[in-house]
Amino acid sequence: MKFDNPILFFICSIGVFNGFIASFYFLFFSKQKRIQNSFFGLLLLMLSLRIGKSVYIIFTDIANRDLLIAQIGLSACFLIGISLFYYLKSSIENKKVTPQIWKIHYGILVAIIFLVGTLKPYRTHVDFWHQYFIHFIYTIWGIYLILSGYILKDVFKKLFTKNTKCTTSEVWLVAVFVGNILIFSAYMVGYFYLYLVGTITFSVVFYALLIFLLFKKNRDNIFQDIPEKYAAKKINEPEAEMLIQELSTLMHTKALFKNSDVKLKDLAEELKISKHHLSQLLNDNLGKSFAQYINALRIEEAKRLLLENSQFTLEAIGFEAGFSSKSTFYATFKRIIGQTPAEFKKQFS
Repeated sequence: MKFDNPILFFICSIGVFNGFIASFYFLFFSKQKRIQNSFFGLLLLMLSLRIGKSVYIIFTDIANRDLLIAQIGLSACFLIGISLFYYLKSSIENKKVTPQIWKIHYGILVAIIFLVGTLKPYRTHVDFWHQYFIHFIYTIWGIYLILSGYILKDVFKKLFTKNTKCTTSEVWLVAVFVGNILIFSAYMVGYFYLYLVGTITFSVVFYALLIFLLFKKNRDNIFQDIPEKYAAKKINEPEAEMLIQELSTLMHTKALFKNSDVKLKDLAEELKISKHHLSQLLNDNLGKSFAQYINALRIEEAKRLLLENSQFTLEAIGFEAGFSSKSTFYATFKRIIGQTPAEFKKQFS
């Protein structure tokens, strides 16, 4: 069925047009270089491609349709759910880097849709897509919607608790989730009844979210980190291993521990993660506070200098290793090694 009403075309296409612009902004031009914004850009891009396909099908005569455009739109639909899921998860957990397992997960879905599109292109396998693969695409989308709802469970609890108040960022995440639920539901209705419903719903949701932004005084916080106390309590193992390796490399290449004024935030900035995230990594995965971690590195450096540089005084070695005073160096060395620096050096003389 082809529509030729210009007003309907405007309503359906305006959301798609602005969706593409917003997606490019978050993917390539946003000043806030956060993985959350990148996943939000991917979400908008996939939605815009999917809705754009619907607009094309609705307002183009069947004899003139390019089925490749239909395949691109359906392929993008396959990635809407996972883009939403990782946008919400990275926001709730305040991720600063994309875990390798996420990249692999996303890559697997991209590989699946690419292989199916190559081996059974929509142009020559329309029946396969309509009878089987489209159902699989919508099932995957639905599963990720359920998982996304689970990610927001604590926010929903807070939203419906009288004595607590959600932040603007949390309300925004819920709004984005609900918007995706509405779009998904509209496509379910449209699949059986009126295909036009999904495209109109996207435009309505897009501008509802835009109005939400315009009327929020602290809207700038929406695309920044939400409060740390709502972050996940445990860093997952793959991400922890990656960060530990990066931290070790950083310490060996830049030796920041030698700076007696080095702070937790200095290391966090080098690793491009938050202070809370680094503190959590040190405590949960290395079993050390920041001070313990830095002092352990300084003592190892002091031991090396004691063994290799006999011309240095003990005080000079302490300063060279990063300690701010002789007394701090002696006390820390004694506590960790069980000997004074002089006793340690003497046994190797």
